[in-house]
Amino acid sequence: MPELPEVEGLVRSLKPIVTGKTILSVDVSETIIASKANGKEAILKGLDVESFRKALQHMTIESIERRSKYIYFHLMKNQLPYLLVSHLGMSGAWFYVRGLHEILEDKFKRHTHVILHLVGGDMLVYADIRRFGELRFLKNEEDHPPLLLMAPEPFDQNALDHYLGMSMLSKYENKAIKEFIMDGHVVSGCGNIYATEALFRMRIHPGRKVKRISKERKIQLFNEIVIVLLDSIEQGGSSISDYRKINGDSGNMQNRLQMYGKKKCPICNRQTLQQTIGGRTSTYCGTCQR
Repeated sequence: MPELPEVEGLVRSLKPIVTGKTILSVDVSETIIASKANGKEAILKGLDVESFRKALQHMTIESIERRSKYIYFHLMKNQLPYLLVSHLGMSGAWFYVRGLHEILEDKFKRHTHVILHLVGGDMLVYADIRRFGELRFLKNEEDHPPLLLMAPEPFDQNALDHYLGMSMLSKYENKAIKEFIMDGHVVSGCGNIYATEALFRMRIHPGRKVKRISKERKIQLFNEIVIVLLDSIEQGGSSISDYRKINGDSGNMQNRLQMYGKKKCPICNRQTLQQTIGGRTSTYCGTCQR
């Protein structure tokens, strides 16, 4: 699943090429149309297909920003602001192309679900192999209250205090530390990959309970999360499975990962272990992480 660094890289790539562009028309795949007809909510959330198409038509993309793992497209029409919120789910990707033939990987080309045709002939294409991603058209964040509950950005000044405060709550103190730091209400944008890496760097067992970690160690862990996220942003994210940049290129962070997906510990060379924590497979070293 794309995490904060991958989404940040995507937003940085999109900003200079789509800001100020106007959406001429919108195509939606037959798969999504059929899903809506069956009362399901694949990708398009909260609006029927025709309402979504009409809403976006003639909208101008004023700006783009990342919030946690979400992409916010700030739109304008008739001098009124709107918001298109995108979450990539497990396998979502945006491509900026002149035609679908420019999407080189067939697995994405076969699963293009939303095409924003821009004035001038370019296309902003959303592809999603597993269809766990989301697109929501809103007037503002308040239209979808869960967005308001996200933790501060990990790079914000108040993020550490927020994280420490949450660690003291009774609903979190008995949780595994990995599940805790992957909770978007606690730390924004830290998923399985970077939680695994930060915990390994700190030599903390992913299953250790929050209350069994000292305040000093919690602070060190938070700082390590920030470091690994910034490192990944610098490397263009981790291209594991289905993450791609807008031109189809891969990131480089997967080449720097020390524990995620590894069979042996790089420190002691012993076989790594796995444990399901918070519904996700956690890889760790049973010797180095305690």
